[in-house]
Amino acid sequence: MENNGERFVEDQYIIKENDFVVLQRGDVYKAVQILKKRKIIFEKQWFFLDNAIGELYGTTFDVVSGGSLHPRRAKRAEEPAEVKEAGMDNRNIVDDGKSQKLTREDIETLKEQGLKGQEIVQQLVENSTTFRDKTEFAQEKYIKKKKRKYESALTILKPSARIMALMYYGREPGKICYLRYDTLAQMLSLGNVHAGSKVLVFETCAGLVLGAVMERMGGYGSVIQMYPGGGPTRAATDSFGFPTRFQQTLHEFPLCKVNALLAGTLSLDEEAKGAGGEPSSQSDAALGDREEGRAEDMETSAAGPENENKEKERAKESKAQEKKTKMEEKRKKLSAAAALLEGRNADGLLIASRFQPCPVLLSLLKLIAPSRPFVVYCQYREPLIECYSKLRELGGVINLRLSETWLRHYQVLPNRTHPVLLMSGAGGYLLSGTTIECDPPAASCSQRPDEPTAKRRKLHASEG
Repeated sequence: MENNGERFVEDQYIIKENDFVVLQRGDVYKAVQILKKRKIIFEKQWFFLDNAIGELYGTTFDVVSGGSLHPRRAKRAEEPAEVKEAGMDNRNIVDDGKSQKLTREDIETLKEQGLKGQEIVQQLVENSTTFRDKTEFAQEKYIKKKKRKYESALTILKPSARIMALMYYGREPGKICYLRYDTLAQMLSLGNVHAGSKVLVFETCAGLVLGAVMERMGGYGSVIQMYPGGGPTRAATDSFGFPTRFQQTLHEFPLCKVNALLAGTLSLDEEAKGAGGEPSSQSDAALGDREEGRAEDMETSAAGPENENKEKERAKESKAQEKKTKMEEKRKKLSAAAALLEGRNADGLLIASRFQPCPVLLSLLKLIAPSRPFVVYCQYREPLIECYSKLRELGGVINLRLSETWLRHYQVLPNRTHPVLLMSGAGGYLLSGTTIECDPPAASCSQRPDEPTAKRRKLHASEG
């Protein structure tokens, strides 16, 4: 049994076909799926991932001629050359573009001759007329810059919430509402996301927050994604590559039906019919167009009118059956999600959206059990101030806190430890709090109508 357990743990760290992975080169990341004979383009270089199958996550590969990957078995020397001469300062160095003797054509010739990135950097160092006049620190910067440009190496990583957040924030921050990875970590902590809980998630961050919640829960509990529009967006969630048991804990429910659910007037059949009558996404629409095109081709290729009529009838029956199946699946999903929400006993709520958060928050708070946390992220402060004021007025929550995170990276090197010059200006704002169960306060003549509910309740308690 112990051997089987060890083998299972080892399999989790081995790259397998159809796995979702993240490619890393320096500070650049890209999420791909491991498929044989599939051409991948990353940082202006193409290659195949076939040789990565069977290797461990975290392995660094060299891209060789023909686009194949070769793992680095032993750590090679980092420095391309040992240069003992160095200048005292860089004030006399003029960057006029003439200090490098090698031209672009010469570098391309070296690549055609089979020289690797380490050897090309060595040639660049030897043919630079100003390299020995630079200071020791400037020489190291020069070498590091050239290695990043000419060394064709990449690392294959296992997807995680931190890596996916870094990837999106570095490449397409607008898709995740400029949600930084440290702010995402605070959301998970303040929302008390853990295995076995029931969490509501409303986000328009390409599924990044949803994926982080599912990763934290480990496949135990329930996650209900509240989505706007025709269907949920889960591009980042799919890139995590969760197993089947994780997917079984995920449910979805349209935000526009929350009020009907709270009022007890929700009709699952009508909702499923509306969702099944039209394609729920662009992929479904494209699939429908392809099926129609195939049906037309079959009709034109038929020999006689009888065959054409039969093909038309079959196509209609097939479409009707597919529509019926989609409606039934949609109804089952809605029924399962509605059953989880009807108890109004969710253990937490996370909101990260480009929409105005106040109406969404006030609506979804009714589905949360007392003494449960909620967290709202917004790129700007003003919408959260509105939420804060409204919640203070209505009551039913405590420990309200509006916070901003400030993050700065530091370079830690001998005699060169200092903050990194470039940093993100803002990481967004978080509004967090805890729900409580309270009865409506009794009316009192001593209360002023303009006082907040929480203050009136406190005054009423002190009078009693």
